[in-house]
Amino acid sequence: MALYCAISSEVPEHPVVSPSSGAIFEKRIIEKYIIENGVDPISGKDLKAEELIEIKTPPIVKPKPPSATSIPATLKSLQDEWDAVMLHSFTQRQQLQTARQELSHALYQHDAACRVIARLNKEVSAAREALATLKPQAGITSNVPQPAVAAEAGGMANQPTEQAGMSPEVIQKLQDKATVLTQERKKRGRTVPEELTSQENIRMFKTLSSHPGLHSASVPGILALDIHAADTSKILTGGNDRNATVFNKDTEQVVAILKGHTKKVTRVIYHPDEDLVITASPDATIRVWNVPTSQTTLLLRSHEGPVTGLSLHPTGDYILSCSEDQYWGFSDIRNGRLLTKVKDSANVPLTTAMFHPDGLIFGTGTSDAQVKIWDLKEQRNVANFTGHSGAITAISFSENGYYLATAADDSCVKLWDLRKLKNFKTLQLTEEGSYQIRDLCFDQSGTYLAVAGSDVRIYLCKQWQELKVFNDHTATATGVRFGKHAQYIASTSMDRTLKLYGL
Repeated sequence: MALYCAISSEVPEHPVVSPSSGAIFEKRIIEKYIIENGVDPISGKDLKAEELIEIKTPPIVKPKPPSATSIPATLKSLQDEWDAVMLHSFTQRQQLQTARQELSHALYQHDAACRVIARLNKEVSAAREALATLKPQAGITSNVPQPAVAAEAGGMANQPTEQAGMSPEVIQKLQDKATVLTQERKKRGRTVPEELTSQENIRMFKTLSSHPGLHSASVPGILALDIHAADTSKILTGGNDRNATVFNKDTEQVVAILKGHTKKVTRVIYHPDEDLVITASPDATIRVWNVPTSQTTLLLRSHEGPVTGLSLHPTGDYILSCSEDQYWGFSDIRNGRLLTKVKDSANVPLTTAMFHPDGLIFGTGTSDAQVKIWDLKEQRNVANFTGHSGAITAISFSENGYYLATAADDSCVKLWDLRKLKNFKTLQLTEEGSYQIRDLCFDQSGTYLAVAGSDVRIYLCKQWQELKVFNDHTATATGVRFGKHAQYIASTSMDRTLKLYGL
């Protein structure tokens, strides 16, 4: 509906309505009328400009005056329209190019921001893990000096080629210890401790805890494991980060971090009676540590190649080591002297070594799949076991002194009878041969055998029945040990965790 001014009868540009008469006027016309007369032109009543009410209407588009009255004028009009369209199109293209550049820049910034966020998240995770490691170390004295290389105290530690020899006193000491151990074993007979965890309970074992913060996250992997025999709450690990760590499982605190090796720590031993730790590394050194001070008390350089095997003699005074340099060595950990060093006649690298429970014989593994038994007093090879088809990765003697378990890169565990010198049982862990075995361990009573590799398995000895398989590690398990009376089991892995299993 069109509005018309009551005075001019034309469509108003700015229509207003008079509250007095309700008529519609053009604003500029009625304001002039009110200035001159002061009344409503329709009703004649008094009216002021402030009393007028504006009406909101769409703007009126006045038609253009007819200009295209000829063909040239029409062509000119069309040309102007075309030019305007082209200018508008050019402007739109410019704006599109600008928008594309801004979007590309924004995407680059977003991508860079995502990378920064990912790096920061990784650093935060590493910092949290480091903090978790540092918190348990609150009890470690911060002013302990750096581990001192005390090899000089031994006199012979830096000169492994100068062998002190197996003196009659040393041989007598070894023989006396073996006699005592043999007598104790005969007294025990075949009885097992009453406190020993039953096979039914072993089957019920579950993961109690997992500890990923013992070693550095930047070089992941725990390579070796041992447990203090006298205080089985203390657990020792060796890592890819070149450190060894002593951890208390009861308090869940790191007791000591042992730094000194220049390469990864591949073998660790916790002295059964003292707070001493022995570690070995591919840096060709063996270190003896004092745990309370976290210091190296002795540095043994018995080998010229990576140390691959380490075993403590039952006397607690001597250490057996073997190396890729094809030698095995027997050293005194009290004074650092290398007592004897013997080369394997096969001229192949040695991969592992372990003392028999009596300490008069020991076994070594070689890279050409042989297991060799040596007489320590005579320093000669007395028996060889063949049958594996890969490098020997682990060996373990049973506490009863009769059984030897061996593992190699052929996915099987072989059991040997030391009295008959023959293989009486083979545990084939996979048909395809893809199972990796990195560690073997009998419990202290010789009732159970643990296997660490692609997973962790527990076997019942004599029947050689599989009792339990633990698949909790996300990478290859590298170590396994039994707690006292098999009340718990500990395992380590390349996934950087120490896991504890029990009821």
